[in-house]
Amino acid sequence: MGIFSFIKDAGAKLFGKEEGKSPEELNFEKAQKLKETVLSLGLPVENLNIVIVEDKALVFGDVPDQETREKVILVVGNTEGIAEVDDRLNVPEPAPEAQFYTVKKGDYLSKIAKEFYGDPNKYMLIFEANKPMLKDPDLIYPGQVLRIPPAE
Repeated sequence: MGIFSFIKDAGAKLFGKEEGKSPEELNFEKAQKLKETVLSLGLPVENLNIVIVEDKALVFGDVPDQETREKVILVVGNTEGIAEVDDRLNVPEPAPEAQFYTVKKGDYLSKIAKEFYGDPNKYMLIFEANKPMLKDPDLIYPGQVLRIPPAE
């Protein structure tokens, strides 16, 4: 799919202290933590490999579908310290891509649903499209990037 930009200072705080370690050690540890996080969400990725170079994550592996591909990108990108995700995932049958939306201050899912679908009551489409990363439709934050699937 390409390179995706994220807000480097927004997202899940997965990385610990950086004192006393070389940049290579830090990047390796960050990559391992991201890999563990993706797999812990139960996303079906085979041969997952993540390489960190400064604030960019290169993501390799095999996914069964476009939806999983996009979710992996979002898990990695919605992590504090990651500004770009270079998607190198393989998907057997690419499908149309969902839109990505960066949450702004004051946003909530029904407001976003009204903007994209013309109906605030379709907020559950967005919530479901972002599971398992989202656990509650009321818990989104500025800078977070969400998948916006096509209207059904």
